[in-house]
Amino acid sequence: MSGHSKWHSIRHKKAIVDAKKGKMFNKIIRELITAARIGGGDPEANPRLRIAIQHAKSVNMPSENIERAIKRGTGELEGVKYEEAVYEGYGPGGTAIMVTSLTDNKKRTTSELRTIFSKNGGNLGENGCVSWMFHRKGVIIIDKNQIDEEKLFNIVVEAGANDISSDEKNYEITVDPDKFENVKNALINNNIKIESAEISMVPQTYVKVTDMKEAQQIAKLLMALEDHDDVQQVYSNADIPDEAFEGL
Repeated sequence: MSGHSKWHSIRHKKAIVDAKKGKMFNKIIRELITAARIGGGDPEANPRLRIAIQHAKSVNMPSENIERAIKRGTGELEGVKYEEAVYEGYGPGGTAIMVTSLTDNKKRTTSELRTIFSKNGGNLGENGCVSWMFHRKGVIIIDKNQIDEEKLFNIVVEAGANDISSDEKNYEITVDPDKFENVKNALINNNIKIESAEISMVPQTYVKVTDMKEAQQIAKLLMALEDHDDVQQVYSNADIPDEAFEGL
């Protein structure tokens, strides 16, 4: 069993709230457009687009919105061209943070993210300053009430998963990207509901933060970054308690 970060679970809960508000749609539309522009509009031949479509459906995005975004990406409809950018920096206590974004104005996004870091006790760093601390992995979250851990472990490991970790409510399965679809299908075939599934940047090790004031400051920084319109994903090696996010 590996270390577990609360941030994946917190992000999942936040995504549910944002989806209800319609706030999540803008981020997903940007990903659909970009995935289709880079890899084409056929999800069978474009794994990134396939994952984006699954994400869109999981938050009940209307089919016409999905189709329109894909057509914007392929050029069948006019649309904004978004540029991918990755930002790296440090949070309070020297915790590592990575941010992925899709923006139509990189200069603006860089300036705004630098401000968010500095206002919340962190600092934006140079490319490569923390990325070496992370591995690209598939991350799948399962509600613990559905299945016994040993049974789940046997199912996902046989399908190619690397490991399972857990907190009070969820199992978090990590898997190499090339086995991601295999593990998802194994879960579906065993009638196990998937709470969330994404290709993520997983820390090699976690930094456990026990000081609540510092934990709250990190939580505030992560949430502020996550709330930025141009930001797609926020990753951190900070392991902070759920209580740090209360009231944010």
